Amino acid sequence: MQKNASHAAGLHRASLKKLHDLDAALELMYYGWRGMTLAADQYLATLGLSRPHHRILYVVARQPDLSIGALIEVLGISKQAVNRPLGLLLQRKLLTSKRSPEQHRSKLLRLTEAGKRIEQRASGYERKVLREAFDRVGPRGADAWMAVMEVIADNNRLPLTST
Repeated sequence: MQKNASHAAGLHRASLKKLHDLDAALELMYYGWRGMTLAADQYLATLGLSRPHHRILYVVARQPDLSIGALIEVLGISKQAVNRPLGLLLQRKLLTSKRSPEQHRSKLLRLTEAGKRIEQRASGYERKVLREAFDRVGPRGADAWMAVMEVIADNNRLPLTST
């Protein structure tokens, strides 16, 4: 079994069979995401945290006093999916939760100082990867990447359809 595991771990994107003309682009998305988040994920793992925790910290850092319902909407995940990572962040005092003065049923989230430090460091690893990549491809390459990603990100606004 060890042989199969090491073979799978050694697969490189160039070694995968292309089944469609856009497979190379898909693989760049998958491997690029992994390359961008690897150092941040390793750092988070030393703290017993993972990608979902970082996503929550990232969003709340940029919109303090965000309601849990709004967080769920921004992340595009279910209440069940956010429950466990959110609970751990609150338990570890990386986030605070207080009742909204306007809507008493709503809880507002805010990062603590410890939460801010973790979010800044994890996001810093990702920004470093992006900065190095943008420096290598130059302004035109960075602008092209931003344009493509913006179009792809706009898909989050479209209603889901079955194909």
